[in-house]
Amino acid sequence: MKLQLLDNWTFKACDEQEWLPARVPGCVHTDLLRNDKIQDPFYETNEHDLQWIDKQDWEYETSFEVSDELMAESRLELVFDGLDTYADVYVNGKAVLAADNMFRSWRIDVRERLVPGSNHIRIVFRSPIQEDLPKLEKLGYALPADNDQSEVGGLSEKKVSIFARKAPYHYGWDWGPRFVTSGIWRECRIEAWSEAVIRDVFIHQEQVTASVARMKAVVTVEVNDDFDGTLIVTAAGQKWERKTQLTGGSNTIELAMEIKEPKLWWCRGLGEPNLYEFRAELQAEQRTVSHASVRTGLRSVRLVQESDQAGTSFYIELNGIPVFAKGANHIPNDSFLTEVTAERYRHEIASAAESNMNMLRVWGGGIYEEDIFYELCDEYGLMVWQDFMFACSMYPGDEAFLNSVRLEAEENVTRLRNHPSIVLWCGNNEIDSAWAHYDEKAGWGWKQQYSNDIREKLWRDYEAIFHEILPEAVGSCAPGAEYWPSSPLVSLSRDKNQHANSGTTSGDIHYWGVWHNTEPFDNYNVYVGRFMSEYGFQSFPEPKTVRTYAEESDMELESKVMLAHQKNGAGNRLIKSYMDQYMHEPKNFTSFLYMSQMQQAEAMKTAIEAHRRNKPYCMGTLYWQMNDCWPVASWAGMDYLGRWKALQYVAKRSFRDVCLAVEQKQEKGIVSVHMISDVSAPIEGILRLQLLSFEGKELQALSLPVQVAAQEALVVYQTQVSELLSGYNPSSVVLHVELELEGDVADSKDHYFVTDKHLLLQTPDITVREVQGSDGTTFIVESNVFARQVWLSSEQEGIFSDNFFDLIPGKPKKISFSSRHSGETAFIPASPGTVKVLSMADCIRSESLAAR
Repeated sequence: MKLQLLDNWTFKACDEQEWLPARVPGCVHTDLLRNDKIQDPFYETNEHDLQWIDKQDWEYETSFEVSDELMAESRLELVFDGLDTYADVYVNGKAVLAADNMFRSWRIDVRERLVPGSNHIRIVFRSPIQEDLPKLEKLGYALPADNDQSEVGGLSEKKVSIFARKAPYHYGWDWGPRFVTSGIWRECRIEAWSEAVIRDVFIHQEQVTASVARMKAVVTVEVNDDFDGTLIVTAAGQKWERKTQLTGGSNTIELAMEIKEPKLWWCRGLGEPNLYEFRAELQAEQRTVSHASVRTGLRSVRLVQESDQAGTSFYIELNGIPVFAKGANHIPNDSFLTEVTAERYRHEIASAAESNMNMLRVWGGGIYEEDIFYELCDEYGLMVWQDFMFACSMYPGDEAFLNSVRLEAEENVTRLRNHPSIVLWCGNNEIDSAWAHYDEKAGWGWKQQYSNDIREKLWRDYEAIFHEILPEAVGSCAPGAEYWPSSPLVSLSRDKNQHANSGTTSGDIHYWGVWHNTEPFDNYNVYVGRFMSEYGFQSFPEPKTVRTYAEESDMELESKVMLAHQKNGAGNRLIKSYMDQYMHEPKNFTSFLYMSQMQQAEAMKTAIEAHRRNKPYCMGTLYWQMNDCWPVASWAGMDYLGRWKALQYVAKRSFRDVCLAVEQKQEKGIVSVHMISDVSAPIEGILRLQLLSFEGKELQALSLPVQVAAQEALVVYQTQVSELLSGYNPSSVVLHVELELEGDVADSKDHYFVTDKHLLLQTPDITVREVQGSDGTTFIVESNVFARQVWLSSEQEGIFSDNFFDLIPGKPKKISFSSRHSGETAFIPASPGTVKVLSMADCIRSESLAAR
């Protein structure tokens, strides 16, 4: 029996008198906003004016009725699924809990504190800043935490984020604002029971093959007194049972199970993400005392690291099949977590699946995500690389901190272990490579700030968390699950060969030479590792999104507002610097916004195709990043409002399970066409190549049969650039390649022999014509001359089947539109309303255009 405690909450600052209505789950910032006490935190530079909130203590309270029926139960437990972060809880004036970890849940028996009728709960949230400043002073030296924006928070160099077991990005990041929240951020309730209650059901998959799945149901039961009964587990029309004799307290019951010829769980692209529902019942005297259900998929997973001639492999093997991981890094969808609705989660996961992804990495500076996130990944067939919540910092090693981490890890592994989507647990983001303990010359310069004694202490503390506590939690709570201590990392050797760099040939790599080091796009073709778990390039959101936080007067690159919504220091200037190198000059700032997306898409296309061409040496490509937590210039492919940038459409094309990639090696004067397959069957088709003028005239043509084996990538055509061009101007021709499979075009790519800056673009006349009988959902788009990066914008919120594409005269494109939907289907065919069309030629200065 449950009593939800989500209504009638009020809140106030502890040093004030006025109580205001509050929403639970929620946080102080959103409650202040709803009560018109603060301005929109995301608008203009309001972030800087709201840093006072995290310096104060806040209190929340509610009253609720407890019925006689509820009071008749022998156990009445107050349950908080999440308190953010330092919270003292009082029930009817008596202290019952002191919480100190945002990532944990809390359960307290309050049977003796409650009374029939009206009851009262009060929660005091202590300022995480005031709570942790004394810890920094006591430690006597600062711990590295590069992304903690303490200056924005008015704390100068005093970085305290590392002391709190709280979402690190709340303290700021190089894509997110600093809003250090407090509040009841997940559900709270009273749970009542008497005889026994099933606390947890774990389906431990001991051996899973196509012929049989051998499992063990591990059921945790708590009972008041000695209990005799029967545990019954049912799934897929089968039933397993075991008589039990339980003693008062917590008990674990194990029950062997077997399903013959199971329907396996597969990631998107390799098969169906089949799921099974397991229901556990505890019965006594022919009645059900307690029951619980879990849903999981049956599959085997292995992180394969095997020595080869180049180094050591690094890839996920699913049901015995090597998987090339395609996807992105996921961050929290909002600075204020309780604002993320189920529809927003589904939109993100459906967008990933629609973009032909098969993996998301839950990055370690956010949160262990809500259950719905993993449930959707299970349903859509998206594998999850799951970080523990540690990123880009060194952490304390005192007993209280380590014990809190241990409990946090055990609880979250236990909560998430049934999700078939989770294929890898990772200790942290970038800490090993930042500290680089075994290589004096490597790292981010952190360790050089400390004496040898402190260095050794900090490394011992690091190893205690990431090489002891976390792997032990995974091993004990999710036996058989894979663990990787840090990303990136080469190996577990205790020497300089452990630490990853852009040229390592084992482990995973974060390559940031392009962007942070201002290296050319072509370096994506040079620095290809065994698994590319991070790389990225920034752009702005579209003008419609920018105008949600900026006025017309703010629409310039170095305005105060644009700089406030660019958290990566010189990020805006970096975008412009690359644009000066690769693209024509935009004619105004609005055009600059569009062209920043076109540039980002081109950079990421270069990277993704380089990684996929190098399969099986490289077996994963996860770009940074999938989403945003506020409206901002960032590396995201989908902006804060869920609008797809050009990158998202390029990802969809570049991640196709069977695709083409065109590579030009300037130094050798060679152009190659690669055919890449991620499917588990051989592919045979026809490759068609055309060299076309920008007016659509065919200058050269060729077709030839091609084939690849299952899961193979290879060159299917190669020639000299000079032979292909045959004297034609490389600035005014396009190489169009198509792959035809069983009479249909499975993929097509356009290749240019010069950068965008040197293309001789003309102003196109682009028409968008509705297809009769499509109810306004489908259109034919065509152009009279070559049009680069054609962008369709819709009146309604949604996505096109393709966008930011190139148009060649005589090659019309058929495009459909789907609107966002709040139901179980994220996108449904619909009319986009008014459609506007732009191309690159519309965004550049007129003097850059070629004459007709």
